[in-house]
Amino acid sequence: MSDTVARHAETGSSAPPRPNAVVAVLALAGVVVSLMQTLVIPIVAELPTYLDASASNAAWAVTATLLAAAVATPVVGRLGDMFGKRRMLLVSIVLLVSGSVVCALSDSLVPMVAGRTMQGLAAAVVPLGISVLRDVLPAERLAGSTALMSASLGVGGALGLPAAAFIADRYDWHVLFWTSAVLGVAALALVVLVVPESKVRTGGSFDLPGSLGLSAALVSLLLAVSKGGDWGWTSGTTLGLFGAAAVIFLVWGWYELRTAQPLVDLRTTARRQVLFTNLASVALGFSMFAMSLVLPQVLQLPEQTGYGLGKSMLAVGLILAPQGLVMMAMSAVSAGITKAKGPKVTLMIGAVVVAAGYGLSLVLMSEVWHIVLVACVIGGGVGFAYGAMPALIMGAVPASETAAANSLNTLMRSMGTSFASALAGVILAQMTTGFGGHSLPSENGFRTVMAIGAGAALLAFFLASFLPRRQAAAEPAPVAEGPAEQAEFSGARS
Repeated sequence: MSDTVARHAETGSSAPPRPNAVVAVLALAGVVVSLMQTLVIPIVAELPTYLDASASNAAWAVTATLLAAAVATPVVGRLGDMFGKRRMLLVSIVLLVSGSVVCALSDSLVPMVAGRTMQGLAAAVVPLGISVLRDVLPAERLAGSTALMSASLGVGGALGLPAAAFIADRYDWHVLFWTSAVLGVAALALVVLVVPESKVRTGGSFDLPGSLGLSAALVSLLLAVSKGGDWGWTSGTTLGLFGAAAVIFLVWGWYELRTAQPLVDLRTTARRQVLFTNLASVALGFSMFAMSLVLPQVLQLPEQTGYGLGKSMLAVGLILAPQGLVMMAMSAVSAGITKAKGPKVTLMIGAVVVAAGYGLSLVLMSEVWHIVLVACVIGGGVGFAYGAMPALIMGAVPASETAAANSLNTLMRSMGTSFASALAGVILAQMTTGFGGHSLPSENGFRTVMAIGAGAALLAFFLASFLPRRQAAAEPAPVAEGPAEQAEFSGARS
């Protein structure tokens, strides 16, 4: 296995010439990529008209991005560890720009879905950026920088909604994608100019069978979860996809444990610190997205319902935007607590704050300021939790596996949001009220989803309690240089 020994030609932990600029550029790239989550929300209802397609077919413009992101995140993370994190970061941003241009030039379904798929393939930018920071920043800068980078996932989504709504209200819908293309080009240029290449590489050969197997399993699972409501949860197609996902995951896991250079090192993933961080990430991803599904609907429903606030999409975006700023601010506080008490404590605090925000929503959801308060409390908790997760992951894996491990953690968060979307859709479809001859989600339906969001946050707190008590290391783990060190590290993993 000497050819798989991680190579560290030069130390990657020395500070780059402009560390503040590196952090700012990588955070900006993360925000630009996370904007893709909310880019089409203001035009979802009009997409069938714009693309001359049925509503179910137009929905693929959203679903394709989800599936592409799920497939790309672990694969690109592994490629980053092997061939260079900055290199794969640039490839990802180029895909985002290309997909944006394709969407901006499209007026029919097929090119739109193709472009949105390319945008989804850029989802690994955030975990790659976190991994670059680990390799090029000094240890004392790492906690705050990775917390900010991790929070960019939520910040971009929160700030992107009002911006996208503003553009959609005043300009042709294609301008949305031209704007994302311009932002992508700016991010690309800044990464080229400012971000150094990490010299930490793992070497070896790429696990193509493992990547195909994981991709097939994820697509089957997420397709069933995202489209089950349309197809019917007990339909043959939905159940068949769930069954296929279960079988493929089992076969894939068996293969990964027996291959010399796996796409995902399941033995590392099974370590307590990595395992429970990833499980907590699923729960927190679920909890965060529950809010994103409920609050915009409450704000937009007519006031005549008795619980809706009758706001426009632009107003909704502006009302929810402060949560992104709070999330960013709390990432710095998160880093301070992580340095003082360890990332486990930070993650548990974040989970409790998120649960408290959902608890507030059960009694405060009838005024605009109520919504702002609830969103900011939940956003603050998410900023705490998301800032702690990279520290927990990086404290338990070697530097040569950082990108793959962070990418898997990002995937776990995305899985949680997908499960939240499916479950909330079922609940809101069942708990309805009549209004003007139409069925709308009832107030009790919204409260039920928010209560489940609180439960998911408390589950994340419970899972985090199983993390090791010791503080995770913030500095890059030692990289093996020869057979003796490789053998020692292999023994430690087992």
